[in-house]
Amino acid sequence: MASRFDRDPNASGPLVQGFAGRGFRVDGGVYEGLFLTPRRADQWNAPPLAELSLEDLAPLLGLDPLPEFLLLGTGANMAFPPRALVAALDERGVGIEAMDSRAAARTWGMLRGEERWIAAALMPLA
Repeated sequence: MASRFDRDPNASGPLVQGFAGRGFRVDGGVYEGLFLTPRRADQWNAPPLAELSLEDLAPLLGLDPLPEFLLLGTGANMAFPPRALVAALDERGVGIEAMDSRAAARTWGMLRGEERWIAAALMPLA
């Protein structure tokens, strides 16, 4: 079942406009795994959550300045990221907020409407 969101008039950059199958609709494209920055959206071939590492998030950690925090969409259900990843991000001064991917997509739109400098990694919905 596809869902659709209306664009927040205050938000800039890419926004998730809805869901389609296992993925996210952004600017006319569908991404099953998705990286979002204030500037762009990119396909992400997400590893299993238990294997997620800094290297998997390198494109998001290359932002200048670093994001305030990372929204991590963990798929169809909320799950916790590996502790080693949380500690490694903390050492870099980047927090992480994990939630299911649908909630992360909605939160992304709300926070970008506030012009927050954040990044998101959204795992497929199924």
